[in-house]
Amino acid sequence: MLEHPERVAQLALVSPASPTVAYRRQFDEEFARRMAAPEILRAREELRASGLREKDPAAYQRRAFELSVAGYFRDFRDAKNLTAFRVNARTQQAVWDSLGEYDLRSRLREYAARYPIPDTRIIHGTFDPIPIQGSREVAEILGATLIELPVGHCPHVEATDDFVRALDDFLPKR
Repeated sequence: MLEHPERVAQLALVSPASPTVAYRRQFDEEFARRMAAPEILRAREELRASGLREKDPAAYQRRAFELSVAGYFRDFRDAKNLTAFRVNARTQQAVWDSLGEYDLRSRLREYAARYPIPDTRIIHGTFDPIPIQGSREVAEILGATLIELPVGHCPHVEATDDFVRALDDFLPKR
């Protein structure tokens, strides 16, 4: 949108990244706190002690993935419904580091003053470890509709019907 505004007619942001490094730091703290929850630590220990790694390596990998993303969910057990994907933590951190002490709000305000803003909808979970305040600010700057769902970071997994309802009338029909 910022680089090629003429190419964007509508924009849906789902659980967007924080618009500032300050919110990013809040996310890091909250995610670490969640990952240290006794029930997650207990589940990780049970997995290590289960012997599943030797008996069924694929099942072990799946469960290890679930526990590695558990902090993103309102109820960590919902992580089992997320399609597994691979994240290179070093690459992810390098991207964040490359942004430095970023704050995208002023750039968004400048953009909003110069260009017509496309119809924008932001969906953010009220239990997302990414601070919802960042999405509230972006919604205000862009004049976007903000939909807050009582979920964590994955509304498409945690509240599929609500997620579909939030976007169904918004997305173009083909």
